[in-house]
Parts: sequence; structure tokens; C-alpha cells
Amino acid sequence: MATLQDQVAAGSSILLRIATYIFLRWIPGHHFPPIVWTLAGIYLPSFIASFLTQAQYELLGGDIDVTITEKEVEDSPPDFSSTAAHSYSLRGADKPTHTEEEVEVEETVLLEERSAKPWRTLLTGMPSPTSSLLSLTTLLINLGLILATTDLVYRAKTLHPSHDLSFARLGYIGTSEARLLVREPHPSQLPIEVFYRVVTPGALNEDPFWQPAGSISSLGNDTDFTGVVNIPLPNYPDRQYQWKTSNNHTGFFTVPPRPGVVPKNGFTFLTTSCIKPRFPYNPLKHALSIPGFQHLARVINTIPLSAQFMLFLGDFIYIDVPRRFGTTTEDYRREYRQVYASPDWPSVGQNLSWIHVLDDHEIANDWDKSIEGVYDAAVDPWHHYQTAVNPPRSRQAGSLHAVRQNATYFEFTQGPASFFMMDTRTYRDPSGSVSRNALHTNNTSKSMLGAEQLADLVAFLKRPEPKGVKWKIIASSIPFTKNWRVNSLDTWAGYLGERQTILEAMWDVGARGGVGVVVLSGDRHEFAATAFPPPVGSRWPVSATVNEFSTSPLSQFYLPVPTYKQTDDEDVMVK
Repeated sequence: MATLQDQVAAGSSILLRIATYIFLRWIPGHHFPPIVWTLAGIYLPSFIASFLTQAQYELLGGDIDVTITEKEVEDSPPDFSSTAAHSYSLRGADKPTHTEEEVEVEETVLLEERSAKPWRTLLTGMPSPTSSLLSLTTLLINLGLILATTDLVYRAKTLHPSHDLSFARLGYIGTSEARLLVREPHPSQLPIEVFYRVVTPGALNEDPFWQPAGSISSLGNDTDFTGVVNIPLPNYPDRQYQWKTSNNHTGFFTVPPRPGVVPKNGFTFLTTSCIKPRFPYNPLKHALSIPGFQHLARVINTIPLSAQFMLFLGDFIYIDVPRRFGTTTEDYRREYRQVYASPDWPSVGQNLSWIHVLDDHEIANDWDKSIEGVYDAAVDPWHHYQTAVNPPRSRQAGSLHAVRQNATYFEFTQGPASFFMMDTRTYRDPSGSVSRNALHTNNTSKSMLGAEQLADLVAFLKRPEPKGVKWKIIASSIPFTKNWRVNSLDTWAGYLGERQTILEAMWDVGARGGVGVVVLSGDRHEFAATAFPPPVGSRWPVSATVNEFSTSPLSQFYLPVPTYKQTDDEDVMVK
């Protein structure tokens, strides 16, 4: 029968292993490390107590033999001298005697050496009754899991803050310029010169030798040592160029097609969201390795002439997973540096344009506090590393060319599509997922975008497109559909009044004909395709149906149990 310490050791060990597996391979949530470490504090002393007190043999049975022997014993002489003399004078046969019993007890015990029970020991974490090797092995398994949990939480922060990161990456590439972000913390490398040259075979009217693009004379901590150089281009679509910097970075890019023109090899771009380095956990990998980048690199290599750009839909960092180490600007900057310092980044970033929208984990989970709290600290590196080389800011509603100053949402046109990249975090009213003072989901005054962004988006949808542009594509960091059943208030399901306004503007686009509307979203760690048909009998034809494709994660946990479910005819599941 198992003792109390055996039961405690087995129970804590099993729970520790389950929690560790979930944390290392499934969901790296911040709740799990304290659970693992608490269970470790219970397991280790109970294991030691069980190991030291556990019996090596098991009692099978026993037998007790009792032997009683009777014998006559002569009485002792009387105490009085006269009587004693008389007793001594008697013959032996006449002397007084008494009977005494002699009892002999013999116990026989049957013992059997207990089984080593290797499977029980290895699966439950309990010590083996007879094998110190098995006991040590199962103990080391649990110690390894505890260390792995600690490693995933602390190793990157402690050993790889990436202060010395030097890199360069492509941002938005238009027909007349390419934006290049450079980080260089070493003053000895300044000034940084940027050059470019055409590499397309047979290119005419262009010097094939290196041309200066610009320079960066100073960098400082105010921008985390980042700067931007705009590479001027002569507006020759489909030509390939090479760029290089004086601090030893280089790469290639292709000039995108003009609005309304589809290249002969087609128009391809990529979209996804959600990155967490070294997840799922592998102790043999670099602390900043990103498995999703490795997979993405293989996909990129299958695309003829590569993709035009990566439209990244948020959660480029996870400031609060698996643990938030602080709320300072440096805490947020470190997370961005670590992604760009990943040994897997060059394979997906040297030759591919990346453009970005903002989501919650760049700030805090389910962020709905607008520009309060940690917002300023969070968006500091987002601006320096991401928006500094993003596409142009959105045009103001009511204007053909005026740009919305200081907007954190963007728009551009390439080839057959126009894009509007929404900011669903900075301007939103409390969603209700974490804030109790939120308005009702159908309240028409409840806004995710804010008045200006909503007006600019509707104006974008109303604006006629150049000939050949067939799609208006809306990038949303969170799902537009309300079919996601977990934490749905954080998505557009919590802002149905404003969503309806946007849907009607989208249906108007489809009703005019010639251009369709597609929504691209991330966030959910699942894939889904959803159709939004106009109401039956409305002024919009069924051909005005809007479609959404939600794709994520690039390198994070996935949800093995689907949380997407159609509940009405407004949001129709396609896949």
C-alpha cells in the first residue's frame, strides 16, 4: 500500500509533467511556470522522503511455533533453620517439589524482494523500491522538465538581450522608392552608407554599377540606434536590385508592378501573424530560433521571383509571454531586437519586404485602453522598427492627396489590389473582454477604429480604383467575423455596430461592380475562411459578398480544438 509521501510524490510529478508539456509544446502561457515551480517544491521533498523510507522487501506471510515443556523442580529449602534441617535430612523422593513450564517461541517470516516496477517509476515519478538507478532516472526527468521551463522563461532575456544587434531590413517597396531600416549600435561604423544596383539581366537605361542611395551620419538611443534610408528607384517595374550597406549587410528586392498591372508571373504576397521565438521548445535550438521562419523560408523559395511583400498582421512580439519582465521602453525594445537577432531572420528578411499592423501583444494582452498606461513605452520600438519603413499613412477622408498626420494606419496600391492596414488597438473603446465599463456590442457609438480612422476607411472603400485594380484588401489584426467563440468580445464581435457600418460600405463596393473586397486577419491561432453575404432582399446583390481569410500563427501555439462556429446566416463558414 502506497504511503502518503508516495501518493504526494506521484501526484505532484504527474501534474508537473502535464503542466510542463502544455507550457513547452502547446501554450507558453505565463500561468504555467509558477505552477511548475510550485509542483517542483512539493515533489522534491516528497520524493526524497519516499526514497529514504520505502521498504525494499514485501511481507508475504509468517508462522509462529510455541513449545511448552513441563518439568518438576525441587522446592527451595524453608527459611527457618529447624525446618531447613529437617528438609535436608529427607530422602530425595520425599522432598517437596513443584512443576514449572518452559515456553519457547519461534517465529518464521516469509519475505520477498519488491519488484523494481520500472514503468511505474518512470511514468509517475515515484522512486523505485529496489533500483536506485531507476529512481535517479525518474528524478532527473522531472529535474530536466523544471530546468527546461526555467530555460524557456529566462535564457533569452539573460543571455541574449541583443544590445549589439546590427542588421538591415526592407520595409515598404513602391515603384519609386524602397525603404530600408538599419540598426547599428557601434559608433565606429558611422556614417553608414547605403548603395544599390540593378541586377536584372539586360536592363536598359540604367547604370549597372553601385549607386549611392543615402547615408546615416548619427544614431542614438532615442531610436534604439535605428535609422531609415529611402532608396530612389527609376520606376521600372519587375526589375531586380541589390542593396548593401557599409556596415556589411546586403540583400535583393524586386520593384513592384504599377497599380492595375499584373506581372506575367502573377502577383503574390504573404500574410500571417504571431511570433514567439523558440516555440515549440527545443533545448538543442538557439534561444532566439524561430521555427516558423524556417518553414516560411522554404515556402518563399517555391515562389517564382519571390513574393512582393509580407503583410504581417500583428503580435510580432509577445511582451507578456511567457513572462512580462517589465513595462519600460527597454523591455519592449529588447523583444523586437531578439526577433531581428534570430539566426533564422536573414532567410526571410534580407530579400523580402515586411510591412506591419499593430495588435495587442505588442502592448498587453487584449489591449483596449487606447493610449493610456504602457502604450507609449510599447509603441516606441514599434514605430522605430516597424512603422518607420511602413507604407504611406492613410489619406484623409474628403481629400485626394492629404495624408492623415500621425496616423498609425496605412494604405497603398500595388498591381491588382489596394490595401488599407487598420489599427485596431490605438483608437478602440473598451471591448468588454477585460474592461467592465464597455458599451454593448451593438451600440453604434462604440468604436474600434475611432472617428477619423473609420471615416478614412469608408473613404478608401468609396474611392474609385485605377483601371486594372480588382481588389480592395482590408488588413485587420483581429478577426472581422463573430464566429470565433473564445474571447470574441476582443474581436469585431464586440463592435457589431461599427462593423455593420463597414460591411455596408464594403457591399457598396461590390454593388458598383468590377472590384471585390477581402478582409485579411490573424490573432486566432487557427485558420478560417468566412463569407459575409448581404441580407436577402436588400439593395446589395449577392455578388457584393465580402470574404475574410484569417491565418495564424507563424510561430506560436496552435489550438487543436477548433473554437470557430457559425451561428447565423450573417457570417457564413467557407472553410
